[in-house]
Amino acid sequence: MKFFINDDLALSRPPEGPVARYIVPFAEWLGDRGYGLVSMRNQVLMAAGFSKWLGQKGIELSDISGDHTGRYLLDRAQRPKLGDAAALRHLLACLRSQNAIAEEIEADRSPSPIEQHVEAYERYLQDARALSCQTIITYRPVVRDFLNFRFTDGVVSLAQLRAVDVTDFVQKRVSRLNMRRAKIMTTALRSFLSYARYRGDIISDLSAAVPVVANWSLSSIPRAIGRDEVARLLASIDRDSPVGCRDYAMILMLARLGLRSSEVVSLDLDDIDWAAGQIHVRGKAGQRNDLPLPADVGEAIADYLRKSRPRNSSRRVFLRDKAPIRGFTGPCGLGSVIRRSLKRAGINPPTKGTHQFRHGLASEMLRGGASLGEIGEVLGHRHVQTTAIYAKVDLNALRTLTLPWPGEAQ
Repeated sequence: MKFFINDDLALSRPPEGPVARYIVPFAEWLGDRGYGLVSMRNQVLMAAGFSKWLGQKGIELSDISGDHTGRYLLDRAQRPKLGDAAALRHLLACLRSQNAIAEEIEADRSPSPIEQHVEAYERYLQDARALSCQTIITYRPVVRDFLNFRFTDGVVSLAQLRAVDVTDFVQKRVSRLNMRRAKIMTTALRSFLSYARYRGDIISDLSAAVPVVANWSLSSIPRAIGRDEVARLLASIDRDSPVGCRDYAMILMLARLGLRSSEVVSLDLDDIDWAAGQIHVRGKAGQRNDLPLPADVGEAIADYLRKSRPRNSSRRVFLRDKAPIRGFTGPCGLGSVIRRSLKRAGINPPTKGTHQFRHGLASEMLRGGASLGEIGEVLGHRHVQTTAIYAKVDLNALRTLTLPWPGEAQ
């Protein structure tokens, strides 16, 4: 006798065991999070099998824990496949949301002395410096590596740090890194040593002992996508599909407003002031900028919100297209959208990242007669030196500064 969960989903027999009465709420829980019918069916089948196993083992609902899911996967005759463990994690999350089982109590974890210093440094970056999660994630492994390098026995005493420890670490690590990674490493190390001095753990300014990675200021030219390529890219997007409608709006924001990828994915519904025609952008270090909302960008966002954005409680403007439906967890998701869109359009720009649109907007503004100050204001630069790199893009203006070659005129 079939057991119908909804119009599209049924089990061959009624579920058994302590979780049986939560199978239908579990299916609804999955549906609310945007899981498709096939995924929902697989997860419900896994939940039903788990519930039957619990009943056979005499395990009550109130006694269910994360340990039981691992035991079930090992006891099953079938070999575990991709998604089985995730389905059981989702089931436990659903049961907790229904107050059917207690919250999992984490085992008492005593972090090592090195991890304690790393965690304290992370809290400082987040609370005192208001750095982005991505920056903290980037700095964390550098600091952990440095502390492991210096305090091999696990006993950490920052007061014992000396300049030679810093230089030895950089010299041994930098040879294995490219220039970009080497600069990140030295920047993270300076940040940590400045933090240690701020706390009073060290007296001398050891951040000054961090060797400088050779990288001449303004030595490179920003790699920007061309205006024609941007137009081709936007024209190649299928705006009639929900994903294409979203991707078009996000890429248009990059191209027309010069936003960073993190600023696009973190945009909330409350950040758009439709009456004033403005958007509130959260930039680096918590900096907020009010930017005018161009008509075409506003129309693209409104089109996505009206037609294609999934119904969801999240306040993020742009949501993932795969379950669980929620806002992007970081800028990497938008980077994947850009790479996929460029490949589909057959465009091979100088770089595959999102910053090429930011560079492209600045280059176009410069050629249109905008000053570096105006460009910096649009891009949210806090220092004019950051914007100065774009002066090298205006080749026509630079040619007027060149001197004639000696002996050229006879």
